[in-house]
Amino acid sequence: MDRTLHPRSRRFAPLVAMAAASALLVAGCSSSSGGKKSEEDTSGASAGKASTPRMTVAMITHAAPGDTFWDIIRKGAQAAAAKDNVKLVYSSDPNAANQANLVQNAIDQKVDGIAVTLAKPDAMKAVVAKAKAAGIPIVGFNGGVDDWKDQGLLEYFGQDETIAGEALGNKLNELGAKKAICVIQEQGHVALEARCGGVKKTFEGKTENLYVNGTDMPSVKSTITAKLKQDASIDEVVTLGAPFALTAVQSVADAGSKAKVATFDLNKDLTSAIADGDIQFAVDQQPYLQGYLSVDSLWLYKNNGNYMGGGEAPVLTGPAFVDKSNVESVSQFAAKGTR
Repeated sequence: MDRTLHPRSRRFAPLVAMAAASALLVAGCSSSSGGKKSEEDTSGASAGKASTPRMTVAMITHAAPGDTFWDIIRKGAQAAAAKDNVKLVYSSDPNAANQANLVQNAIDQKVDGIAVTLAKPDAMKAVVAKAKAAGIPIVGFNGGVDDWKDQGLLEYFGQDETIAGEALGNKLNELGAKKAICVIQEQGHVALEARCGGVKKTFEGKTENLYVNGTDMPSVKSTITAKLKQDASIDEVVTLGAPFALTAVQSVADAGSKAKVATFDLNKDLTSAIADGDIQFAVDQQPYLQGYLSVDSLWLYKNNGNYMGGGEAPVLTGPAFVDKSNVESVSQFAAKGTR
C-alpha cells in the first residue's frame, strides 16, 4: 500500500506503528446502526478479555444517520471494549449543539472516559472543559487534529486532513487531471474543509469546492450532475466519503461527463468500485483503528496511566492510498466491515 506522505508527517511514524501493533490484539466484530440516542454496544468478539474492573466509556460522534463510515469506527470500538471489559455507550448527532448535549449527558452519568470527535471544535469547547473539570479522561479522534491539544484532550487518533488532501492533490497531478471539484457534504466541518484545502494547495490544476447536503443523497446526486453539465471542463470529482463517491459515479454517467472520481475513505462497495475501475482510488484513514484506539487508550490510561504521544503529538492512522494495484488485499477486510 502506498503510504507516501508529506515530509512533516514522518515524525509521527513511531506513533502509527504503536497504533498498528495495538490493533492486532483483536479480531473484527459485528456492527449495529448509529443514531442520536445513546446505546450500549455489546456486540464484538475478542482474542481475550481483561480482568480489570468494569468501566464505562462514552463514544460521542458527529455521525450523520446512514453514513456507513461510522459503522467501521464502531466495530473497532466494540472490539476494544470486548477485550478491555468496557461497557461502551455510543451516541451521535451531526448537529454540533446536540453533540455537545450528548457529551453533557455522559458527564452527568459519571462515565469513566469519553471519546469524542471535534468536527466543529468551537461548539464542543465548553463541554469538553466541563468533562475535564469533572475529572473524566477524554480523548479525541477522527475530527479535531488541530484543536485537541488546545482543548486539553489526553490523546488524538486520526489523520492530518491537510496532509491527506495534499497527498491527494499530488496524486491528481500524477494522473494528469486539469480541473477538479471537491465535494463537501457538511459546510463548516473543519476536517472536510481541510481536506479540500490540502487538495487545492498541491494540485497544479484548477479546483473548486462544491457544497452539498450530505443527509439527502438524491440532492447530492442532482447537485453534482448539474455542476458537471454546467462545466464540461471538469475532469475530476473528489468526494470526501465513500457513499458520496458512489453517488458521484452515477452523476458522471447522468451528466454524460468524462470526469473521473477519486475519494477519501472506504467501504465494501467502494473497494468493488475501485476493482471495477469506476473509481480511481481512495485515501484510507483506517477508521476501525481510530475506534479501537480511542477505547483502548482510555482503558490503558485508567489501568496503567499510559497515554501515547506525550500529550503533544497525535497518533496518525492515515493517509494511505488504495487503488487497483492493491485493492484486492484490502477487499478481504472491507468484506468484514473493518476497512
